[in-house]
Amino acid sequence: MSVMTTPPGTPPAATPGPASAPEERRRFGSRGALIALGIAIVGLSLARVISGEDVLTSTGTSAAVLSLSLPIAMAGLGGLVSERAGVVNIGLEGMMILGTWGAGWAGYQWGPWAALVGAVVGGMLGGLLHAVATVTFGVDHIVSGVAINLLAAGLVRFLSEISFVGVRGGGPTQSPTISGGVPSFDVPVLASGPDLLGELEESRIVVIADVAGVLRGILTGVTPFAVIGILLIPAVWFLLWRTALGLRWRSAGENPYAAESLGVNVYRVKYLAVVTSGALAGLGGLFIVLFSGLYKEGQTGGRGFIGLAAMIFGNWRPSGLAGGALLFGYSDAVRLREQGSGGVLALFLFAAFVVLVLGAWQVSRGRWVGGGVLAGLGAVLLALYLGVDRLPNEVTTVTPYIVTLLVLAISAQNLRMPTYDGVQYRRGEDH
Repeated sequence: MSVMTTPPGTPPAATPGPASAPEERRRFGSRGALIALGIAIVGLSLARVISGEDVLTSTGTSAAVLSLSLPIAMAGLGGLVSERAGVVNIGLEGMMILGTWGAGWAGYQWGPWAALVGAVVGGMLGGLLHAVATVTFGVDHIVSGVAINLLAAGLVRFLSEISFVGVRGGGPTQSPTISGGVPSFDVPVLASGPDLLGELEESRIVVIADVAGVLRGILTGVTPFAVIGILLIPAVWFLLWRTALGLRWRSAGENPYAAESLGVNVYRVKYLAVVTSGALAGLGGLFIVLFSGLYKEGQTGGRGFIGLAAMIFGNWRPSGLAGGALLFGYSDAVRLREQGSGGVLALFLFAAFVVLVLGAWQVSRGRWVGGGVLAGLGAVLLALYLGVDRLPNEVTTVTPYIVTLLVLAISAQNLRMPTYDGVQYRRGEDH
């Protein structure tokens, strides 16, 4: 009688039953997305009216949200592609740093489109290094990612010393300004011609004025780079779930040995996924450079890690990831647009509304413990809004990171990562 053993580090096989329900049941469909969007709009409108903080839904805030969310979304998409193929990518921050430097170096010489190429190439080099370390040499994925983050920070300083010092407008910590400027346009009919959206925003009518302000900010001054970034979100979804390459990526993350038995070159698939991950993270660096007009040392500000958090919040799916990126970008935009702390305090009111609604929804589904926890959290947020007149600058500065931790704490209950995510794969081994 033989006893089968499982090598250390191999995930346990899935067992049938309620815990392994079809993945279709876990999808946050279009109906749920519309309901969530409606709740968010109503909550923001009520928070604006009660607090008197027009910054919550103003045109300027909406325009800033798009610019601040896209870097996070691109980093999150990079992490999604890599982890769907079974490679944990903690090095997104470092790949984004390489992307910002590549965008700054190419952009000041040849313009914004060259900056796009420089950002993608820089991120791809970081992804290639991560793939060599993890896929070929079997280095622990977390260790490799942390090493890339540290290496990238030091490498860009060295490259800046030899490339930007002595150049007009440049220095050891920044590049000259991108030449040529960034092209932009207003969406015909909706944002050009008669300012109908502006008039509706000025009306201050509940919900209607807020929707008009948001649309006006999104549709005015649109850059072709922003269009590319937005289109990449459904493009990655289509690639992962509607193409043969996407199926190979997902099979490498769910069960690489089964994929190997069907003739899939798992090493090649993982390499391509991680390099693509780096390219997307580098593209996120491009949006940061375009927002500021030049490369600056340290300008990523941890957005690679926030992108990773957005990916987890989205349960390793592009739609949820986009929602997480918008949430983090929105909190950052309110902080930047509001000179005092009134806007951030109004966010507490909005967050209390959303959390209380989620708590009521949990209770309606019979999840009394989860609903009670959310109700308690909503009460705390409401008490903070009512009991605090002004927040210290140190608190407003870290608002996006507080939002990150809060959202992860709430969303961590029903997550399902790819089965072999982070597990070392060796061709031909028993499993």
